[in-house]
Amino acid sequence: MSLADLPDTELARWLDEDVPYLDLTTHGLGIGRTPGRAHFAARQPMTVCAIEEAARLFELCGCTVERRVDSGTAVAAKTPLLSAHGPAAGLHRAWKTAQTLVEIASGIASGASALVAAVRGVGCEPRIACTRKNVPGTRRLAVKAIVAGGATPHRLGLSDSVLVFAEHRCFVPAAELAGRLAALKREYPERRIVAEVSDIDEALALAALGLDGLQLEKFEPAAISELIARLGRPRPQLLAAGGINPANAAAYAATGADVLVTSAPYHAPPRDVAVTLEAAG
Repeated sequence: MSLADLPDTELARWLDEDVPYLDLTTHGLGIGRTPGRAHFAARQPMTVCAIEEAARLFELCGCTVERRVDSGTAVAAKTPLLSAHGPAAGLHRAWKTAQTLVEIASGIASGASALVAAVRGVGCEPRIACTRKNVPGTRRLAVKAIVAGGATPHRLGLSDSVLVFAEHRCFVPAAELAGRLAALKREYPERRIVAEVSDIDEALALAALGLDGLQLEKFEPAAISELIARLGRPRPQLLAAGGINPANAAAYAATGADVLVTSAPYHAPPRDVAVTLEAAG
């Protein structure tokens, strides 16, 4: 999956949020037109993300930029990330927004990378898929970050996939469930029909209705292994979900689950980016 850059409209909104009128300090000191440089470098190992957006933020503020890496690049501490050249007013306007953006996005990307690394070579090496439980309003950035880390989106929203929760099934009389699920498959023949289940008995019952996939909510690895043995082949795709993180991902991968669904990267700590500003002489 390619990494789509965020649009200028979103970047401009972030700049306006931070500097809605003028930069009081830079203006008051009378240094706005003084030429200078800003340098970004990694303070710690990280999988970089949103460096393209950081560069564009400086460009929108009248600076020229030399970008040294791309999103998705794993770097060591002290690796240069970008350099920006321009008037002090532009450098100061973009600096903190750009730094914070890269730090947060690189934290998410690094968290996703850690999960991918944890399952590499284990079991069927399941795909790491990240939920839509990101901070509202940041989905474009969240998706770019998880993809930069080697993961994939689980669901981009309610309009892109069919996932039948117990919270849906509670509105359907038990005697009608099989018919309603069959109707769902007829309604969306090009979509996979997946249901979330909370225990083995529920999983077996819904698998018997011909679903394409089962999302196993908070199953322990032993329970997933037991379910796989009882389902035999062919079986629905199995997505393990709930509490999966780099510490336990290998145990889930060893069960033979096809996909590990997680929100953990969104809670990964930001990665530190060092920024130095200097007058251009």
